[in-house]
Amino acid sequence: MRIERRTVAVLAIVMALLCVAATGIAVWKAQRALNGSERMLRTAGNLPFTVHTVTVSPNPGFETIPAPGAFKSAASFQGGFYLAGPAGLYAYSEDGALQHLYRCGLELPAASLGQMAVGTLADAHQPELLIATSGEGVLAFDGRQFRQIRAEEPEARQITALLPLASGRLLLGTAKLGLLVYDGKTLKAFHPTTSGMYVTALAGTESDLWIGTLDRGVLDWRGGQTQQFSEAQGLPDARVEAVAIRGDAVYVGTPVGTAELSGDKVARVLAPGRYAHALLPQSDSLLIGEIEGGILSIPITGPAGSRSLRRAIRLPGEDADRRREAASPVNPVEQFLAIGNDLYAVSSDGLLRRNPEGGWSRIMGDAGALLTDRDISALLPAADGRLWIGYFDRGLDILSATDGPATHVENDHVFCVNRIVDDPRKGAVAVATANGLAMFSADGRERQVLDRESGLISGHVTDVILYGDGMAAATPAGITFLDASGAHSLYAFEGLVNNHVYALGARDNQLLAGTLGGISLLRNGQVERNLTTANSGLKANWITGLARAGDGWLVGTYGNGVMRLDAGGNVAATEATRNGVIVNPGAILSDGMVTLAGTMGQGLLVSDAAGMRWRWVTAGLPSLNVTALAVDKGVVYVGTDNGLVRIDEGKL
Repeated sequence: MRIERRTVAVLAIVMALLCVAATGIAVWKAQRALNGSERMLRTAGNLPFTVHTVTVSPNPGFETIPAPGAFKSAASFQGGFYLAGPAGLYAYSEDGALQHLYRCGLELPAASLGQMAVGTLADAHQPELLIATSGEGVLAFDGRQFRQIRAEEPEARQITALLPLASGRLLLGTAKLGLLVYDGKTLKAFHPTTSGMYVTALAGTESDLWIGTLDRGVLDWRGGQTQQFSEAQGLPDARVEAVAIRGDAVYVGTPVGTAELSGDKVARVLAPGRYAHALLPQSDSLLIGEIEGGILSIPITGPAGSRSLRRAIRLPGEDADRRREAASPVNPVEQFLAIGNDLYAVSSDGLLRRNPEGGWSRIMGDAGALLTDRDISALLPAADGRLWIGYFDRGLDILSATDGPATHVENDHVFCVNRIVDDPRKGAVAVATANGLAMFSADGRERQVLDRESGLISGHVTDVILYGDGMAAATPAGITFLDASGAHSLYAFEGLVNNHVYALGARDNQLLAGTLGGISLLRNGQVERNLTTANSGLKANWITGLARAGDGWLVGTYGNGVMRLDAGGNVAATEATRNGVIVNPGAILSDGMVTLAGTMGQGLLVSDAAGMRWRWVTAGLPSLNVTALAVDKGVVYVGTDNGLVRIDEGKL
């Protein structure tokens, strides 16, 4: 019996092992088949993606400094109005009361919101508010929670237009991949003829689809065939801003006029020379929303012929048939909506409704913005408690210490701001811009602008730093020193490693110049040594930022994160030295307590004072493109291309 039992036990073990082996082989075969099917799907044009409920990491303590909403679109959904823009999604009741703000970087992914539409997708059981994002795919909101349709490929997440179809499919315009289609199970290119282009607008149906592009005119996809209309076919411009359809007529808005297409040809051009950014055809007229100048109303009915056409395209004031809408908005008009008998227009500062007499009134929108713009490029906490804020293309704001109204400065010189530096020796503030070095008094009054005629080697100043008894200004043509002896410059012919200088760092009589071609070490205004990828440990020659750390320097690079340069001129990697990490120009600092580096699209890098141990911070940021940094009295200011936030230094 014992032998039989032992035999049975052995046989059982053998059978179990055989089962495990068979199971392992089956799993291996299944995995191999799955991998093979994934490869087949990819080769067939399918793009990997995920669909998940939106959950955002808890905010570590960032506070938003209010900036304009810069609204891009609006939609009516579940009895209320929704406005979308870079700041987030604003939910209003029907009577115009703000009920909720879903903020980018907090309740929503850190990406600007764009076009919206309402539709029922194939993988949903009810209508949803569909929202395009700039970098995070599509958000779908059912009134309670958000889900995210997010492609694995970054270029497939840059959504520029969307159009839900009656079939449950969703068309997605992108900036580089052309037109994509999502059917609830797959995400792929819509058609070979609509791929590889920048899509700006979508209109139509599944059987007759119109696709506006950035530089290829408008495409009509019908029955599997694509017909192109561009300048050669009579379109005013190859850049299409908007497409709208009414009956058999298709209206295509461009920067230099609006084309009316009928019978597969351009029938006429309305409002030539006018920048048509948004369109709404009505029974007898066409509303045109301009980038500048408000809203135009153009007649589109009447007897055919040259006389009628001339009346339709005359300038304002020449004929009552073509008039500027009374009290039309000054800000760009992004979109029109027709809801029942009411007409609405989305302006960058809110939602407007047309009055019965024809004027427009703002009924929802911005309130309490302290800043002029959202695209931050430079920061300076001044000694008097005011915060100087430079913008990429809107000049600068000087924000009071009490968060009161800002003083705005914007002119031909103070427009694109690269750096702001306080000079307490002279009671001055230097503002480096793309159009010269503007010198301000400490109280914010512009004194003078230094340019090439004043001795700068180039009018485009990328960085400025206090050096010696004066300043050093970085430019794309070299370095200009401004001191008691006047202005004198240094460039590649005199030993600089590269003329295009992006960043400067100074300690005593030593000056570091970060350039497109490496680092130049200068002493007393003369180049002592050049460091490049060929003769040092640098992993990238393009240097975007320099920050003092102990007796050495932390070096921000374009493409390899942050490196360390010691006092002996030796370059070594850090934990933040990573391939593909771009440190934005000037976005690196160390105040002896913490070290910060702002990246392009990957958030904020945070380290100890020495820059030895690094971690990533993304939660709470309005954008992962961190463009400017400042620290003052224990408060860290983080500027992005989508707004400004601050946080107690200890929380980082």
